[in-house]
Amino acid sequence: MTEPEEDVMTATATRPVVAGVDASAAALAAVRWAAAEAVRRDTTLRLLHACVFGDERPHDDSELLLEHVYRFLRRAAEVAREQAPGVRVETQVRLGLAVDLLLAESADAALVVLGSHGLGGLRGALIGSVALRVAAGASCPVVVVPGQRSTRTGPVLVGFDPSGSSEHALRFALEEAAAVCARVHVVHAWRIGDGHVEQRELEAHLAGWARKYPALEITAQALRDRSPARALLAAAPGARLIVVGTRGRGPVAGGVLGSTGNALLAHAACPVAVVH
Repeated sequence: MTEPEEDVMTATATRPVVAGVDASAAALAAVRWAAAEAVRRDTTLRLLHACVFGDERPHDDSELLLEHVYRFLRRAAEVAREQAPGVRVETQVRLGLAVDLLLAESADAALVVLGSHGLGGLRGALIGSVALRVAAGASCPVVVVPGQRSTRTGPVLVGFDPSGSSEHALRFALEEAAAVCARVHVVHAWRIGDGHVEQRELEAHLAGWARKYPALEITAQALRDRSPARALLAAAPGARLIVVGTRGRGPVAGGVLGSTGNALLAHAACPVAVVH
């Protein structure tokens, strides 16, 4: 088999980790995760808030809104420093729609991190529309963090697709795991065929990666399941991160991830990374 490509982490090491911020609990959970990741990558954490003012809004109301925005941005910066002492933080308030601004930021970011739900989302929705659209269209990996606290001590779980679309996801998962000495568990859901053959082919494919990361424990599991999302969620309890690839072809606002990505973002109890 072809050996894995060279690391790309050094190419993105100086790019910032961008976290979309509003006043929601999920956004603060995302800030905590992003702060730790920025320190690990030795880069800046950029906290970005998107602001939209209507023409009919009185000037005094706009000033009050901006005061509120800067207040929770300061709180978000405090949360970041509490989570990851020494993290370099910059804050930005930009005029425009959150999806558009975050997609633009993703072109020069190492990573975009979002909470699963922001303010203003539909009540009862399983995942916010901003998170879905940014995860579908960003130019860099996107991590969506649930509102509840999740463990950072379990394995990194990655979905494998033999078509080749998941190679970037696998590389991302291995880099994340290597940085914290975590186990990597690779799951491949198959529909038709022999389970022993699927398992052997999966292990053979991972052999090159195992040679590149000899210090990592890499386990593989081929499961007969028509739903890759269901297979990953079944293996997910205790995971610190789930990583999946996507066949997306660039930053298209309103793009879709497909059923696997949507289901994982909606139901996973740990952060989910979507890697293009």
